[in-house]
Amino acid sequence: MGLGLVYKDGRHIFDEAGVDENGQQVPFLKFPLFENTGIVRHGFSTRKGGVSEGCFASMNLSFDRGDDPEAVRENFRRIGRAIGVRCEDMVLSRQTHTTNVRVVTEADRGKGVIRERDYNDVDGLVTDVPDICLVTSYADCVPLYFVDPVKRVIGLSHSGWRGTVGKIGKKTVELMQEKFGCDSADILAAVGPSICVECYEVSEDVIGQFRAAFDREFWKELFYAKENGKYQLNLWKANELVFREAGILPEHMAVTNVCTRCNSKILYSHRAMGNRRGNLCAFLALNVEKQDKKRV
Repeated sequence: MGLGLVYKDGRHIFDEAGVDENGQQVPFLKFPLFENTGIVRHGFSTRKGGVSEGCFASMNLSFDRGDDPEAVRENFRRIGRAIGVRCEDMVLSRQTHTTNVRVVTEADRGKGVIRERDYNDVDGLVTDVPDICLVTSYADCVPLYFVDPVKRVIGLSHSGWRGTVGKIGKKTVELMQEKFGCDSADILAAVGPSICVECYEVSEDVIGQFRAAFDREFWKELFYAKENGKYQLNLWKANELVFREAGILPEHMAVTNVCTRCNSKILYSHRAMGNRRGNLCAFLALNVEKQDKKRV
């Protein structure tokens, strides 16, 4: 696609992809780690390819920011077609920076896009139901993807600093283990596009919570102090450590090198744009098994 993304030092884990639908090109980002399994459809949206206008231009995927709801629905239809999922099969989180993770069932199809959600305070979603597409929302916070190719279970969680210090990534893995019998050694996990350490300034009280949540040996990798009394915090590294604590193998992890604030012309960023902006979304859907057999 040639989006012109600025990649930070580290592992380059994203391909740039797009589908030309009725003359409309819709770019999105994806992980080779998951693409190579052949059992999921997934992606992370950009600001490009939608119909929203003004400060929401153009692929805004939030109904809660003041955008025209019909434009948002059309945006979901367009990104869905690009990734290969239907709005009728999407299930959206209801994020409030908790560490609550919900098991999504057949009865949840379409909630958040074509049906009202009957749940609140949900920042993570897991399911083993084929063709249901889990959807979570972002504009600097960290998307966490989980795929168990053995048990055929997927998870998607929203991890801002509160979710990270509360280790929602580990809680997602634990729920996959509890409800579906997953083995953490089988799970593939990724940290998605989000704000980088150089762009993420936080206060002393936030760092105090990270000191309490993570062993001292990791503090130098997680944050550093500045002359103004603030700190720069590395959410990418913190969530990688959470993955490790959850039992995910290093060779089964992919950690982003795409910062939302550094790429605010292509990706929505709260730190760069404030409240007058759209939202990005992460998407993850399990293929039906007969489709997998055809692809082998």
